[in-house]
Amino acid sequence: MRRVMMGLLAVATVASAGGAQSAAPAGPKPGIVRVRIVTSEGPILLALDTRHAPKTTKNFLAYVDDGRFDGTDFYRASRQKSSPKSGFIQAGIRTDARRILPPFPLETTAMTGIKHLDGTISMARGMTPASAGGNFFIAVGPAPAMDARPGYPGYAAFGHVVAGMDVVKRILAKPTGGGMDAFKDQMILKRVALVSARRLDGVAKPTGLPRAWLIKTGPDRKK
Repeated sequence: MRRVMMGLLAVATVASAGGAQSAAPAGPKPGIVRVRIVTSEGPILLALDTRHAPKTTKNFLAYVDDGRFDGTDFYRASRQKSSPKSGFIQAGIRTDARRILPPFPLETTAMTGIKHLDGTISMARGMTPASAGGNFFIAVGPAPAMDARPGYPGYAAFGHVVAGMDVVKRILAKPTGGGMDAFKDQMILKRVALVSARRLDGVAKPTGLPRAWLIKTGPDRKK
């Protein structure tokens, strides 16, 4: 009887171990590069689609691999008036010319097939379609108005959040004010730091361009 019980225990242990192994999270799919963003509100894990949005992803990863996002902010929380828990948060280098990289062609949602859904990450830009650079936003809830349509190029979506949407929603709920024009009353009042952004897959490919923002000037410069 003891041998039978021990045998059953062994089978149960193997089955349990096999189940735990099968439940382990798989690695990224081909064409996906994961990036972990650490914020003062917690971490956000992104999955970037290099297959469908190669130019946009390459640009974002250049900022990541150079450390150009490190020490910046999540500075904007845009909430829908009819649904305050929906909208988007925006982060990046703002207008810091020391961190900016050369512009790249706009990859529209019509070209990539990546729509602005809940958790989609996309590049912020100015009036010119090819003006996206070092600023990005994450949607909370679907945002079809940001997709391309006849006569309107929209924005370049290139991935989505796979973990940390609770952090994204906390940032969206932060008190806001200030700003002008499209940014009016949408600037986050208490700083939400973007501490670091690191790729988890593949090999980092720094641009080798000057990192002027790291150069100390004035009274902070070491002698």
